[in-house]
Amino acid sequence: MEIFSLLQDYLLPFLIVLTVLVFVHEMGHYLIAKYCGVRIDAFSVGFGPELFGWTDRTGTRWKFSAIPLGGYVKMFGDADVTSRPAKVEDVPAEDLHDGEHTGDWADGTARPLTEEEKAASFHHKTLSQRSWIVAGGPLANFLLAIVILTGLFAMHGQPTTPPVITGIQANSAAAAADIRLGDRIIKINGESISRFEQIRRVVQVGLNAPLDIVILRDGTEVEMTVRPTLVTVEDNLGNRYQTARLGIQAEGTEFVKHGVVESVWYAVEETGSLTMATLNAVWQIVVGTRSADELGGPIRIAQMSGQVAEISVVSVIWFMAILSVNLGLINLFPVPMLDGGHLLFYGIEALRGRPLGEKAQEYGFRIGLALVLSLFVFVTWNDLARLKVFEYIVGLVT
Repeated sequence: MEIFSLLQDYLLPFLIVLTVLVFVHEMGHYLIAKYCGVRIDAFSVGFGPELFGWTDRTGTRWKFSAIPLGGYVKMFGDADVTSRPAKVEDVPAEDLHDGEHTGDWADGTARPLTEEEKAASFHHKTLSQRSWIVAGGPLANFLLAIVILTGLFAMHGQPTTPPVITGIQANSAAAAADIRLGDRIIKINGESISRFEQIRRVVQVGLNAPLDIVILRDGTEVEMTVRPTLVTVEDNLGNRYQTARLGIQAEGTEFVKHGVVESVWYAVEETGSLTMATLNAVWQIVVGTRSADELGGPIRIAQMSGQVAEISVVSVIWFMAILSVNLGLINLFPVPMLDGGHLLFYGIEALRGRPLGEKAQEYGFRIGLALVLSLFVFVTWNDLARLKVFEYIVGLVT
């Protein structure tokens, strides 16, 4: 019964959220590829052995696969699901034309593509078409986040707290800077502030970097520079991490409903803010100002999915929007195997006037695979460490 409860509370919400995000991501690739005339061999949610699926009238195999940690669109001309070009093998040199990709002869050896097949092959499309097809997945994730947030802001309302100070912690950065009760923060680092949530985001992203703050006090603008204090906190999942605090509080949460046009604007703004916050956090991990222990993998996402599902459906939808932004952004990182890696190769192709050599691309994909697998192992290790799995195992054998 306990196992069933865990599956229901954590695994089911995780699979629902991840399936939606992966489907939308791959649909972005699919739709632009179809628009460009590419033949699609397979559309898969998940990797590994097929669980179930069907083939449509155009020959595309739509399927759900056993490992639900991603997905792929396999296009005609791809050697595998990473979208590497098929290799030319066992074809006489006089039959090849500029290293074209191949089909197969009846005996299984490779052959040059026909003109009709070239027209349907991903790797015979123009550089701009290939770039748009590859970028379609991340763009679809950003678009999904905007659509989700637009719907929330229009129907449920955008959660806001006025940026008016109602509490100041003793011996905090705010107290040292002489911020007072009733002060209204209107600008930070030149950015206009209309919601307390904006203050929290700017402070947490910047860690303990100095902030240029403009306060409205008794109708007069007061300028000051404040350096937040770094503190170690523990969330309700037992994860410890460093964050920045000004030491101020604001009370009251209002859900402000907007019209559709306004909701789109605020949704785009929120998506941009989430993107910049994620980029800043990643950069801080790279330069060492933020601990890499904060990185989480599938287990942590499953935990968080279950947690927000216990709160409300609205919380799950918010969480899905945040994950969608992160999925789109991560896929744009210039790592071979990811969409950003393909775009990097296309950028080099645009500069050189011809694609990278086959060996260079092969080594690039191997390096990319090693990086992706290493990151997966690292974040899974972090997840297991947070759950104290290793301590439990040691306790069993000692």
